[in-house]
Amino acid sequence: MLKEVIGVGDTELEALNDAKRQLGLEETDEVEFELIQRAEKKKFGLFGGAPAKVKIIIRDTPEEKAEKFLREVLEKMLINGIEIEKKSEEGAVEFNLSGEEVGYVIGRRGETLDALQYLTSLVANHSEDPYIKVTVNTGNYREKREKTLESLGRKLAFKAIKTGKKTNLEPMNPYERRLIHTSVQKVNGAISWSEGEGAARHVVIGPDPKSRNSRRGGYNNRRGGSRRSYNSNNRSKSAPVNPDRVPLNEGGETGGLYGRIDK
Repeated sequence: MLKEVIGVGDTELEALNDAKRQLGLEETDEVEFELIQRAEKKKFGLFGGAPAKVKIIIRDTPEEKAEKFLREVLEKMLINGIEIEKKSEEGAVEFNLSGEEVGYVIGRRGETLDALQYLTSLVANHSEDPYIKVTVNTGNYREKREKTLESLGRKLAFKAIKTGKKTNLEPMNPYERRLIHTSVQKVNGAISWSEGEGAARHVVIGPDPKSRNSRRGGYNNRRGGSRRSYNSNNRSKSAPVNPDRVPLNEGGETGGLYGRIDK
């Protein structure tokens, strides 16, 4: 959104200060302006003459656009009593939501909160201004969610080593899949990868066929078990892990819903 005003004064400086006052700025504030008309003195002090005119155009910053969009969406969602606390840092802004009905903003497994963050980031960065990272949070929900996923990844990694079986997790966004992959990679003897497309894409955790633990009791080496190579076109639940598959770390530090959106 653009804010545009034209100041008028007997001199260029007075016209500029008049435009600043209209915008609620101090005379000492620095702004970009356009001189529309220079002041002209009256001839003989009686005829002609014209005041100076200065135009100031102020564009909303990415932060301002993000906050305005966020407030409008919450208002249209008919969620009452939501307070927004903004915390700004260089190249980033975080909006922390609070209120009795904030649970409606989180949604199932944080899906509503993720969607809200994604759209707010799109609006904030839909310009030629420098990119900013936008985070929409409520309390410590995201931090708690991250710890839960990291704990889940480790737990299922140890389970895979012990049982020699793989486990399919529920569909997650790229950032959350990355958290699972990272936690599994810290456990020797376990491996993780992703399967499925689009909204159905999910993490699978199983024993690492290359590890000593897997050779002892992994499901690829059970007595009487048949060994088949994994085919990407055949995602059968019974298909064993390809021994050459390596842990996949998706959605890098700037990827997924919580990072920069390039497309």
